[in-house]
Amino acid sequence: MLKNYINGEWVASAEKTTIGVENPATGKVIEQVPAGTPEDIEKAVEAAKTVAKTWRDTPATQRIQYLFRMKQALEAHADEIAEICTNESGKTFGESKAELVRAVENIEVACGIPTLMQSEFSEDIAHGIDEFMIRQPLGICACIAPFNFPIMIPFWFMPYAIACGNTYIIKPSEKVPMTMTRIFEVIEEAGLPKGVLNMVHGTKEVVNAVLDHPAISAISFVGSTAVAKYVYQRGTANGKRVQAQGGAKNPVIIMPDADVDTTVKIIADSVFGCAGQRCLAASLVVMVGDAKNVFKDKLVEAAKAKTTGYGMNADVAMGPVITKESKERIESLIETGVNEGGNLLLDGRNTKIEGFEGGFFVKPTVLDNVKKESSAFATEIFGPVMGLMYADTLDDAIALANSGQYGNSACIFTRSGSAARKFRHDVMAGNIGVNIGVAAPMAFFPFSGWKNSFFGDLHAQSHHAVEFYTQTKIVIERWHDEWSRKF
Repeated sequence: MLKNYINGEWVASAEKTTIGVENPATGKVIEQVPAGTPEDIEKAVEAAKTVAKTWRDTPATQRIQYLFRMKQALEAHADEIAEICTNESGKTFGESKAELVRAVENIEVACGIPTLMQSEFSEDIAHGIDEFMIRQPLGICACIAPFNFPIMIPFWFMPYAIACGNTYIIKPSEKVPMTMTRIFEVIEEAGLPKGVLNMVHGTKEVVNAVLDHPAISAISFVGSTAVAKYVYQRGTANGKRVQAQGGAKNPVIIMPDADVDTTVKIIADSVFGCAGQRCLAASLVVMVGDAKNVFKDKLVEAAKAKTTGYGMNADVAMGPVITKESKERIESLIETGVNEGGNLLLDGRNTKIEGFEGGFFVKPTVLDNVKKESSAFATEIFGPVMGLMYADTLDDAIALANSGQYGNSACIFTRSGSAARKFRHDVMAGNIGVNIGVAAPMAFFPFSGWKNSFFGDLHAQSHHAVEFYTQTKIVIERWHDEWSRKF
């Protein structure tokens, strides 16, 4: 059974109830994770509280030395961590490796904290009076992580938090706890002081303990919109800073002048990568004008060409979805889409993979003629389903994209700079792609999100992370010469 990591030690949970961790490719249980208890969070908070003052007073230039060593440790164990990630999340080995690269990017950016935390100074705002701002850490912060990116997403937050002088607690998803457990074993090599970084496993009871604990000052969350709202409302009601990334239904617009082969490949990779289980996956493909005549059949053929299977096999392009329940929900939503008037051009339901008959596989699916009024348009399927829609003009396509409740990402494929500029100006989403299928910001830009895709003010990564994990203090001071002469 997996253990928690508290105060630099591996300790058993106070809760004896466990949850089986399944390999989505086989359906078999490969590990047991504790269900968790508020008592575990209390122990982690006490450990973080004990070292908080010492860690805060450690110079930023010294704090980042641990991050340099953390980066080296993760890179040295990259293949091993990626394999664990594949076996418990279902994604391909290449996708797992790419996820670790993005995690390391955030460590690298956080190593710039000595300059990122620098503030402002104004001399002589009045005669003999100076005013300046300094940034100080909040104290104890926490991350409630999702299943779909067990490596990357905690690193959107944690490196910045500890580099800014906070202590930290990570609560991994109970569906994929093994990856973060191994990461903690690896980054012990960095030699962080005991209590600076802690990990507690668990389910909703542990999440509520994080949201309610008076000593935890800030919470970062990624998950569905319903849970993001819950986390944001309960956390802020308890006086905490909260950044909560919710769901998505990301539209992609294809203009008639788009490059055919490149566009088709990029969109198919976006829709079906990670089995569609990523918050930036393309979901609705809107073809403008004559684009329908060129792209529709080619998109279906690209979907058919995706090889589905066990993610550690080199020839596999798409793995299973995370659980049996997810498979059933996705297949039910496909059926609903058909009942609402959609035309199923490619049906990935009832998939069985030879040698992995117990796995939770849904092959690439293409649903044509999705209606704006349908649940296939409004609902985040979070699976390998491409919805096809049509618009007469770019204005109509943008209006369609803006009519949904989400605003995480939106992309356009075109050769026209004018169309691209209009799109990026008018579309209501936080991450915009132009001839890009997954508009994922590099670590030195914030990961944005609008509407019901995000609750909060400051996003993950870069300067937003520094602002989220620090509080500003304004100092106004005056010194008289006669005072200084007395000492």
